[in-house]
Amino acid sequence: MSRISILGLTASLALALSAPAALAKDPPSKAFITKAIQGNMAEVSMGQLAQQNGQSDAVKSYGQMLATDHGAANQKATAVAQQMGVTPPTEPTKQQKADYQKMSKMNGAAFDKAFAKHMVTDHKKDIAEYQKASKMKGDPAGDYASQTLPDLQKHLEAAQSLDKNAGKSM
Repeated sequence: MSRISILGLTASLALALSAPAALAKDPPSKAFITKAIQGNMAEVSMGQLAQQNGQSDAVKSYGQMLATDHGAANQKATAVAQQMGVTPPTEPTKQQKADYQKMSKMNGAAFDKAFAKHMVTDHKKDIAEYQKASKMKGDPAGDYASQTLPDLQKHLEAAQSLDKNAGKSM
């Protein structure tokens, strides 16, 4: 009986030691897909805000592109999260909400300038995260990141153009 107990203990120990390795593989992709969903929700809201508070047609048009593209990306990200067994978040992060609140108090040319700068910074950060995640080959979150990168790069280029032109108009 003690031999069976030792074998059982050895098996339990082996399982316990292998569990952290298995868990260590999952969190980066699960954390990424959660952040991606929150980011998409924040970008949709910011896009809608740009259409309301922006002065220039370029900012309003950019806002429409954000709302449309990130709305579609969020549907894909949510499906990926469900496929991975991750409960999708229902709202942006506290920081994203704070950024929205700050921007919502502005309008006109001041909004356009602050919005353009925020979008450049935000999309640079997002692209770096998505590039890192896209290296998770064979992972649904990695595949999502790879498929979404071209849109994020398009958004960054457009935001840089807005930022350059907003500086001229002030």
